[in-house]
Amino acid sequence: MLVTDDRFLPEDRLMNAVAAAVEGGVTSVQLRLKTVSARELLRIARLMVNQLSVPVIINDRPDVARAAHAAGVHLGPGDLSVALTRRAWPEALIVGASVGLAAEIGAGDGADYWGVGPWHATGTKFDAGAAIGSEGFRAIVVRAAGKPCIAIGGIRPADVPAVLEVGGAGIAVVSGILGADNVTLAARAYARQLKS
Repeated sequence: MLVTDDRFLPEDRLMNAVAAAVEGGVTSVQLRLKTVSARELLRIARLMVNQLSVPVIINDRPDVARAAHAAGVHLGPGDLSVALTRRAWPEALIVGASVGLAAEIGAGDGADYWGVGPWHATGTKFDAGAAIGSEGFRAIVVRAAGKPCIAIGGIRPADVPAVLEVGGAGIAVVSGILGADNVTLAARAYARQLKS
């Protein structure tokens, strides 16, 4: 899963970079834009939904996700609950939730997957908390009882085998792909690790 960040990648380069990442093997995109208006987020979301060949998930905003006909929404601990989101948007294909601490597990009940981390310390999400590493991730996977857990937070291609070894279903990446000189090749490096 590619996660966008408008503080990291300006809007005028966003669509081209995301399309290049999909070409490199990204299988879903989480549109996370913290500094744009709801109207602008909706415009960008619609563009991605219409132009990308992979599911687009909107961060934090089920209302925007629904209006854009996105595949789903990813919710953080401070967002609308999973239960209320499902009630308001029953046709959502995907509802994900961030779970990085044992205290956040209840908020993830009913989600289709959990985004778990940060695996490493990260500079792209200032409120992500302390790195949990492989042991912290494994502890959340055990508590997930079969729910897919996606590792996020400073994930490098070399980390992928360790994520899979402790029960991870996949990875979510921001700067490891969008910060690369060649976004397509960076995405391919992660895709190769996942396939092997």
